[in-house]
Amino acid sequence: MEVMEMKEGEWGRYPRPKKKASEKPVDEVIKELKKPPFPHSDYRERSLKIHGLICAKCGREFDHTNRHLLTVHHKDGNPKNNPPDGSNWENLCVYCHDDEHSRELLGKYLSGEDNNK
Repeated sequence: MEVMEMKEGEWGRYPRPKKKASEKPVDEVIKELKKPPFPHSDYRERSLKIHGLICAKCGREFDHTNRHLLTVHHKDGNPKNNPPDGSNWENLCVYCHDDEHSRELLGKYLSGEDNNK
């Protein structure tokens, strides 16, 4: 049985070759890291522009000082379904958003859809 010795700079269970350093300038790498990971990740700002800074359920109005309390709810439950016209979104305050999902869970439980009893 052959035993491989770990050399300096090699970590983990098996020796791995070192990765080559990127030849991109540091500014370019930082710019890439700041980009949203998916094109659909800017849906919150789009929804706020389309639907305004108001909760669709309770009607509470928001401004720049408390807009962080306004969330985007996906009506069909699929966070990847982000049509450009915003038809799958509604802006809900954090309290109404929590209530919406709680009602959804309770409804599934009471109708017997919940298999995790």
